[in-house]
Amino acid sequence: MKQTVLVVEDDEMIRKLVKIYLEKAGYDVLEAVDGEEAQEVFLTHRPCLIILDLMLPKLSGEEFCGWVKEQAANEVSIIMLSAKAKVEDRINGLKIGADDYLTKPFDPDELIAHVEAVMRRTGQFCQKIVYDGLCIKPRRGEVLLYDEELHLTKHEFNLLYYFMENPNVVLSREELIDQLYPNVDKTVLDRTIDAHIKKLRSKIEINPSTPTRIQTVRGMGYKFVHE
Repeated sequence: MKQTVLVVEDDEMIRKLVKIYLEKAGYDVLEAVDGEEAQEVFLTHRPCLIILDLMLPKLSGEEFCGWVKEQAANEVSIIMLSAKAKVEDRINGLKIGADDYLTKPFDPDELIAHVEAVMRRTGQFCQKIVYDGLCIKPRRGEVLLYDEELHLTKHEFNLLYYFMENPNVVLSREELIDQLYPNVDKTVLDRTIDAHIKKLRSKIEINPSTPTRIQTVRGMGYKFVHE
Protein backbone atom coordinates (compact mmCIF):
# COMPACT_ATOMS: atom_id res chain seq x y z
CA MET A 1 0.00 0.00 0.00
CA LYS A 2 1.25 3.47 -0.92
CA GLN A 3 2.07 5.96 1.79
CA THR A 4 -0.07 9.09 1.89
CA VAL A 5 1.20 12.68 1.92
CA LEU A 6 -0.91 15.74 2.70
CA VAL A 7 0.14 18.98 0.98
CA VAL A 8 -1.11 22.06 2.83
CA GLU A 9 -0.52 25.09 0.61
CA ASP A 10 -2.76 28.00 -0.38
CA ASP A 11 -0.82 28.74 -3.59
CA GLU A 12 -2.47 26.50 -6.18
CA MET A 13 0.48 26.48 -8.57
CA ILE A 14 2.91 25.36 -5.86
CA ARG A 15 0.41 22.82 -4.49
CA LYS A 16 -0.15 21.21 -7.88
CA LEU A 17 3.58 21.16 -8.64
CA VAL A 18 4.36 19.40 -5.37
CA LYS A 19 1.53 16.92 -6.00
CA ILE A 20 2.85 16.03 -9.46
CA TYR A 21 6.34 15.29 -8.14
CA LEU A 22 5.07 13.31 -5.16
CA GLU A 23 2.84 11.16 -7.35
CA LYS A 24 5.75 10.52 -9.72
CA ALA A 25 7.72 9.35 -6.66
CA GLY A 26 4.97 6.84 -5.81
CA TYR A 27 2.97 8.58 -3.07
CA ASP A 28 -0.76 9.08 -2.71
CA VAL A 29 -1.37 12.81 -2.34
CA LEU A 30 -4.07 14.77 -0.52
CA GLU A 31 -4.47 18.54 -0.69
CA ALA A 32 -5.67 21.33 1.61
CA VAL A 33 -5.68 25.07 0.98
CA ASP A 34 -5.86 26.30 4.59
CA GLY A 35 -5.29 25.09 8.13
CA GLU A 36 -8.93 24.32 8.92
CA GLU A 37 -9.39 22.19 5.81
CA ALA A 38 -6.11 20.46 6.63
CA GLN A 39 -7.50 19.47 10.04
CA GLU A 40 -10.54 17.83 8.40
CA VAL A 41 -8.42 16.00 5.83
CA PHE A 42 -6.01 14.81 8.50
CA LEU A 43 -8.72 13.34 10.73
CA THR A 44 -10.33 11.55 7.78
CA HIS A 45 -7.22 10.14 6.09
CA ARG A 46 -4.42 10.12 8.72
CA PRO A 47 -1.52 10.76 6.30
CA CYS A 48 2.01 9.61 7.06
CA LEU A 49 3.65 12.90 6.04
CA ILE A 50 2.55 16.54 5.79
CA ILE A 51 4.21 19.16 3.61
CA LEU A 52 3.18 22.38 5.30
CA ASP A 53 3.22 26.01 4.29
CA LEU A 54 3.31 28.35 7.28
CA MET A 55 1.52 31.48 6.01
CA LEU A 56 -1.95 29.95 5.65
CA PRO A 57 -5.43 31.48 5.90
CA LYS A 58 -7.80 30.63 8.79
CA LEU A 59 -5.22 28.65 10.80
CA SER A 60 -1.47 29.27 10.55
CA GLY A 61 0.99 26.53 9.72
CA GLU A 62 2.54 26.85 13.17
CA GLU A 63 -0.86 26.40 14.84
CA PHE A 64 -1.70 23.45 12.61
CA CYS A 65 1.66 21.82 13.34
CA GLY A 66 1.06 22.07 17.09
CA TRP A 67 -2.44 20.62 16.68
CA VAL A 68 -1.13 17.67 14.63
CA LYS A 69 1.53 16.83 17.17
CA GLU A 70 -1.12 16.80 19.91
CA GLN A 71 -3.28 14.47 17.81
CA ALA A 72 -0.69 12.04 16.50
CA ALA A 73 2.58 12.54 18.39
CA ASN A 74 5.28 10.61 16.49
CA GLU A 75 2.96 8.91 14.00
CA VAL A 76 3.12 11.65 11.36
CA SER A 77 6.07 13.59 9.99
CA ILE A 78 6.01 17.25 8.94
CA ILE A 79 8.17 19.05 6.41
CA MET A 80 7.69 22.82 6.54
CA LEU A 81 7.92 24.49 3.13
CA SER A 82 7.87 28.23 3.64
CA ALA A 83 8.98 31.62 2.38
CA LYS A 84 10.05 32.37 5.96
CA ALA A 85 13.77 31.98 5.42
CA LYS A 86 15.35 33.52 8.52
CA VAL A 87 17.41 31.28 10.76
CA GLU A 88 15.09 31.96 13.69
CA ASP A 89 12.09 30.88 11.57
CA ARG A 90 13.75 27.56 10.72
CA ILE A 91 14.78 26.99 14.34
CA ASN A 92 11.25 27.78 15.57
CA GLY A 93 9.73 25.42 12.99
CA LEU A 94 11.90 22.56 14.17
CA LYS A 95 11.23 23.35 17.82
CA ILE A 96 7.45 23.21 17.43
CA GLY A 97 7.52 19.80 15.80
CA ALA A 98 8.71 19.86 12.18
CA ASP A 99 10.99 17.02 11.07
CA ASP A 100 12.52 19.12 8.29
CA TYR A 101 12.36 22.69 6.94
CA LEU A 102 12.79 23.91 3.37
CA THR A 103 12.54 27.46 2.12
CA LYS A 104 10.88 28.87 -1.01
CA PRO A 105 11.79 29.06 -3.81
CA PHE A 106 12.70 25.37 -3.87
CA ASP A 107 13.77 22.68 -6.29
CA PRO A 108 11.08 19.94 -6.58
CA ASP A 109 13.68 17.18 -6.88
CA GLU A 110 15.36 18.38 -3.69
CA LEU A 111 11.98 18.37 -1.93
CA ILE A 112 11.41 14.74 -2.96
CA ALA A 113 14.88 13.85 -1.66
CA HIS A 114 13.95 15.39 1.71
CA VAL A 115 10.62 13.53 1.71
CA GLU A 116 12.37 10.22 1.11
CA ALA A 117 14.98 10.94 3.79
CA VAL A 118 12.29 11.75 6.37
CA MET A 119 10.28 8.66 5.44
CA ARG A 120 13.36 6.45 5.84
CA ARG A 121 13.69 7.72 9.40
CA THR A 122 10.04 7.70 10.41
CA GLY A 123 8.11 5.47 8.00
CA GLN A 124 8.14 2.48 10.36
CA PHE A 125 5.76 4.41 12.64
CA CYS A 126 3.25 4.89 9.83
CA GLN A 127 2.00 1.38 9.20
CA LYS A 128 -1.75 1.76 9.06
CA ILE A 129 -4.78 1.44 6.81
CA VAL A 130 -7.24 4.33 6.65
CA TYR A 131 -10.66 4.52 5.00
CA ASP A 132 -12.99 7.46 5.57
CA GLY A 133 -11.94 8.25 9.12
CA LEU A 134 -11.51 4.62 10.19
CA CYS A 135 -7.85 3.89 10.92
CA ILE A 136 -6.30 0.57 11.94
CA LYS A 137 -2.70 0.28 13.13
CA PRO A 138 -1.84 -3.42 13.01
CA ARG A 139 1.54 -3.19 14.70
CA ARG A 140 0.12 -1.18 17.59
CA GLY A 141 -3.14 -3.08 17.85
CA GLU A 142 -5.12 0.17 17.69
CA VAL A 143 -8.25 1.29 15.87
CA LEU A 144 -9.35 4.93 15.62
CA LEU A 145 -12.62 6.34 14.31
CA TYR A 146 -12.22 10.05 13.58
CA ASP A 147 -9.46 10.19 16.19
CA GLU A 148 -11.47 8.39 18.88
CA GLU A 149 -9.95 5.07 19.94
CA LEU A 150 -12.21 2.04 19.61
CA HIS A 151 -11.95 -0.90 21.99
CA LEU A 152 -12.20 -4.13 20.02
CA THR A 153 -11.77 -7.73 21.07
CA LYS A 154 -8.96 -9.74 19.49
CA HIS A 155 -11.36 -11.39 17.04
CA GLU A 156 -13.04 -8.10 16.16
CA PHE A 157 -9.65 -6.50 15.53
CA ASN A 158 -8.43 -9.36 13.32
CA LEU A 159 -11.72 -9.39 11.43
CA LEU A 160 -11.61 -5.65 10.77
CA TYR A 161 -7.95 -5.84 9.69
CA TYR A 162 -8.76 -8.58 7.17
CA PHE A 163 -11.70 -6.60 5.82
CA MET A 164 -9.63 -3.41 5.47
CA GLU A 165 -6.85 -5.29 3.71
CA ASN A 166 -9.44 -6.45 1.18
CA PRO A 167 -11.78 -3.51 0.48
CA ASN A 168 -14.70 -4.10 -1.89
CA VAL A 169 -13.94 -7.85 -2.04
CA VAL A 170 -16.69 -10.33 -1.13
CA LEU A 171 -15.34 -12.61 1.62
CA SER A 172 -17.15 -15.84 2.36
CA ARG A 173 -17.89 -17.00 5.88
CA GLU A 174 -15.45 -19.86 5.28
CA GLU A 175 -12.62 -17.41 4.53
CA LEU A 176 -13.41 -15.35 7.60
CA ILE A 177 -13.56 -18.46 9.79
CA ASP A 178 -10.14 -19.54 8.48
CA GLN A 179 -8.74 -16.12 9.42
CA LEU A 180 -10.10 -16.17 12.97
CA TYR A 181 -10.06 -19.88 13.79
CA PRO A 182 -7.42 -21.59 11.62
CA ASN A 183 -7.13 -24.73 13.75
CA VAL A 184 -10.72 -25.24 14.90
CA ASP A 185 -13.54 -27.44 13.57
CA LYS A 186 -15.48 -25.18 11.19
CA THR A 187 -18.88 -26.85 11.31
CA VAL A 188 -20.46 -24.67 14.01
CA LEU A 189 -18.79 -21.31 13.46
CA ASP A 190 -21.01 -19.55 10.89
CA ARG A 191 -23.17 -18.00 13.59
CA THR A 192 -20.06 -17.01 15.55
CA ILE A 193 -18.80 -15.01 12.56
CA ASP A 194 -22.20 -13.36 12.20
CA ALA A 195 -22.13 -12.41 15.89
CA HIS A 196 -18.61 -10.92 15.60
CA ILE A 197 -19.66 -8.85 12.58
CA LYS A 198 -22.79 -7.58 14.33
CA LYS A 199 -20.71 -6.37 17.29
CA LEU A 200 -18.04 -4.92 15.02
CA ARG A 201 -20.62 -2.96 13.05
CA SER A 202 -21.99 -1.48 16.25
CA LYS A 203 -18.53 -0.12 17.09
CA ILE A 204 -17.39 1.26 13.72
CA GLU A 205 -20.65 2.91 12.64
CA ILE A 206 -21.52 6.35 14.00
CA ASN A 207 -24.43 7.27 11.71
CA PRO A 208 -27.23 4.70 11.52
CA SER A 209 -28.76 6.53 8.53
CA THR A 210 -25.79 5.78 6.26
CA PRO A 211 -24.98 2.39 4.68
CA THR A 212 -22.87 0.13 6.86
CA ARG A 213 -19.20 -0.25 5.98
CA ILE A 214 -19.51 -4.04 6.27
CA GLN A 215 -22.29 -5.13 3.94
CA THR A 216 -23.95 -8.53 3.71
CA VAL A 217 -23.83 -10.09 0.23
CA ARG A 218 -26.70 -12.55 0.17
CA GLY A 219 -25.62 -16.13 -0.40
CA MET A 220 -21.92 -15.18 -0.65
CA GLY A 221 -20.64 -13.54 2.54
CA TYR A 222 -19.60 -10.03 3.54
CA LYS A 223 -17.88 -7.06 1.91
CA PHE A 224 -16.07 -4.04 3.42
CA VAL A 225 -17.25 -1.20 1.19
CA HIS A 226 -14.95 1.67 0.32
CA GLU A 227 -15.86 4.06 -2.51
